[in-house]
Amino acid sequence: MIHSISFLGLLYLLTFSFLDWGKTGHQVVGAIAKQHLTSSAHKAIDDLLDGASLAFISTYADEIKFNPKYRALRTWHYINLPLDLSYSSAKKNPKGDLVMAINKCTSKLKDVNVPKSERAFYLKLLVHFVGDLHQPMHVGRKEDRGGNDVRLQWMKKPTNLHRLWDTDLIDCHGMSTTQLLGDLEELTPKLIKEIQNQSLEQWVDESQALAKIIYEDSPNNSRLGMDYYSHYFPLLKMQLQRGGLRLAALLNDVFK
Repeated sequence: MIHSISFLGLLYLLTFSFLDWGKTGHQVVGAIAKQHLTSSAHKAIDDLLDGASLAFISTYADEIKFNPKYRALRTWHYINLPLDLSYSSAKKNPKGDLVMAINKCTSKLKDVNVPKSERAFYLKLLVHFVGDLHQPMHVGRKEDRGGNDVRLQWMKKPTNLHRLWDTDLIDCHGMSTTQLLGDLEELTPKLIKEIQNQSLEQWVDESQALAKIIYEDSPNNSRLGMDYYSHYFPLLKMQLQRGGLRLAALLNDVFK
């Protein structure tokens, strides 16, 4: 077990602790969503984004996170929940959270009286936030900031539980966004429909249930490697796929 982390190791943790699914993960979610859009949704999105793809704009919410102008949006990237409480029964963050953010973005997009530039802004946020919600550590415990304070050794390098699920597992796979898309499981139309028909609160429950398991299997100061990767990477891919399919369903409903 690890009892201390060097200054450089701590700097490494702090530098990357703000990432969400990493660039590749978010782009995969956006690319999957694009594959399942209706023609009307595709046309409306293409107009709002002036031709930019969902994958391209999927990291926008991270890119503006530390701009003082958007300071109020920082809590929109996660939900801190006690592991024994559901979202509906837990006390809500007065500054907002992921569920509130997704609902607000959806409402803005449905309002045709909102200016195009503002709707485009909320579309970019929505794509990112749906991705965030499917990263289980974004529905983690408040006391460790969704796993950011759970220190780990990953492939003999210092990291934390949040970063492990944001980027380390994906980076270990060594695939580009396009390659990772081709590596996903082929789902039946029936299963796709079942995934897409679940409610927003069910998405939260699902991520929270996964977070509980991940916390148990990734205790503080653990040394993790290929066994952990082999066990959990299929689950990570499943979450990326679910995120993309549900994002598509949400956008198809908004722009129907």
